[in-house]
Amino acid sequence: MATYKGIRGVTIPTVDGDPGTIQLGEIWYNSSTKALRVGKTTAAAWASGGNLNTARYAPLLGGGIQTSGICAGGWVSNKSTLSEEYNGSSWAEGNDINTARAYLNGCGAANTAALAFGGDTHPPTPNRRSALNESYDGTSWTETGDLNTARNSGGSFGSQTSAMMGGESYPNKAVCETWDGSSWTEAADSNTARSEMAGSGTTNTAGIVFGQNNAPGAGDLVESWDGSSWTEVADLNTAKRVLGGSNQGSSTAALAFGGQGATAPTATTELWDGSAWSEQGDLNTARRDLSGTGTSTTGLAYAGYTTANSAATEEWTGEYIAAASVTSS
Repeated sequence: MATYKGIRGVTIPTVDGDPGTIQLGEIWYNSSTKALRVGKTTAAAWASGGNLNTARYAPLLGGGIQTSGICAGGWVSNKSTLSEEYNGSSWAEGNDINTARAYLNGCGAANTAALAFGGDTHPPTPNRRSALNESYDGTSWTETGDLNTARNSGGSFGSQTSAMMGGESYPNKAVCETWDGSSWTEAADSNTARSEMAGSGTTNTAGIVFGQNNAPGAGDLVESWDGSSWTEVADLNTAKRVLGGSNQGSSTAALAFGGQGATAPTATTELWDGSAWSEQGDLNTARRDLSGTGTSTTGLAYAGYTTANSAATEEWTGEYIAAASVTSS
């Protein structure tokens, strides 16, 4: 009878528990549980997190990571100034932003270093667009250098000191700007004028934006930014707008989720590997006008609208290797 040692040339090691680092296909005997164990791929999935204190849609799009997120502004019963911070399990109310806005963009590596810019301030601003830019230090929001072009519902990515903002609605525009920590500078236009997309990237020199308001419906267009110009890359599998994305991901590893599909809010999730998009596990709650941040392996989705304002928060965990018991068939 063939043995493991005869096939692999080694015996199955005995471990008091499970190894700290597990490789795919690695096998061992757990002396604590008296079970044969193996390193197995665990599928990527969304899991429920702590609900927002205030249900809303169209809040700050992008800001923080899965364990340190921020939700500011949005539509509650009107434009809101409410701001909340996420610690990886629950939301806590923080100090309000200075100006009530919905459909604002932002970015930042944590809820102690975030940026919120643009947005819809109507009323009182008649044209429904804002150039306002506010910086958050974990305690309070401070107004800083305005955008050159007032806008809302664009796509953004980057950090508190190195950000990119592109697009605008009513009508769609291709104009883009970069932020260096003190001022905004006009950059090369995107190839297609659009709005209501999401973004992924940690600096203003490399990132990607995806989805769009392709009036009168949703779009699947994707463009990559290299610090000087935009390049069209592979489209999303499902056209969508007002979607969420991995704001702190990269131009080669991004996550797109939720949004408004062709006829209704969607739960679809797609993963970008630098060359193509692949469909992943759906959100638990289909919704549009949601916010998202994090990375392609540890993402965060929150707020939004289906038939009412949503307070739902979901945490994304990408595919990983974990210990599993060997079962006989």
